[in-house]
Amino acid sequence: MMMSSPPPGVQKDADGLILPRKLINPCLESNERQQLHRELKFNTKMGKSVLNQKSELQRAYEKQRERQQRQQQQEDLSPTAGLKAELNRVIMERAQKHERQEGDEDEEDKQYVNPEYLNARAKLRQQRASELK
Repeated sequence: MMMSSPPPGVQKDADGLILPRKLINPCLESNERQQLHRELKFNTKMGKSVLNQKSELQRAYEKQRERQQRQQQQEDLSPTAGLKAELNRVIMERAQKHERQEGDEDEEDKQYVNPEYLNARAKLRQQRASELK
């Protein structure tokens, strides 16, 4: 075997072993990369989202909204959706009718004066008038 000369830039020690060389750190060599890193650190410290990432709360809100939309679509497609809508309509009509009846009863109660109340009040007036004399 014939030993060829080592490629240029390779260093060997006295025993003929190749010496390891220090690896190049791209972060330290590139000024642009250092500036970008500084800017990212500053923005995260200030609370800005440079990479257009959404906060955890925004992601959870969107997930919830999508889930509700899917559920609404499934309800609309189900065969009982028409029955539910009809039932809700009937319930609402009955509730409105009940509220109207209660309103009418309140008006009647305001207009109606109990005669016993009037008699008792008249007696009290007479007693007071006799006491004052």
